[in-house]
Amino acid sequence: MDVRRFREEDLPAVHRLILRALREVNARDYPPARIEEMAAGLGPDTLRERARQGHSYVACLGGQPVGCGTVAPYWGSVRESILLTVFISPEAQGRGVGRAIVRALEGDGYFLRAQRVEVPASLTAWPFYQKMGYRFKGGAMQVDEGGCVRMEKFPPQGRGERE
Repeated sequence: MDVRRFREEDLPAVHRLILRALREVNARDYPPARIEEMAAGLGPDTLRERARQGHSYVACLGGQPVGCGTVAPYWGSVRESILLTVFISPEAQGRGVGRAIVRALEGDGYFLRAQRVEVPASLTAWPFYQKMGYRFKGGAMQVDEGGCVRMEKFPPQGRGERE
């Protein structure tokens, strides 16, 4: 498996894998109308803009994208970052692709400079993030108005603030 920075030519394949993951995997936890709202909010223009504002990565197997994710400044902050658009194609789930994407994001400068990194985890994905060392924001699992579970991690340089 190869994990590398996102390139513009990846956009069609990455968009397709996100739609498949939403409709085939996340659909277990969300009603169809919510899945379609999420899909509409993750169109090519949004993905392109996220890659412009942050650093997006793609995991490829056999040259084909099977996972993606972005790390970006959280509302422009240099002290906080956010993980966004982390999706794994249905057939690649459970094969280490998610771990590889998150490790790439956690090795990125936007992650490393942050004192706190947040991830709006789906109902489907929060147990995965918990295994990766993320904790519930505020100490308790809460689902926000968008149907996400807010989780956070404090990179080593940010430990003085919170353990």
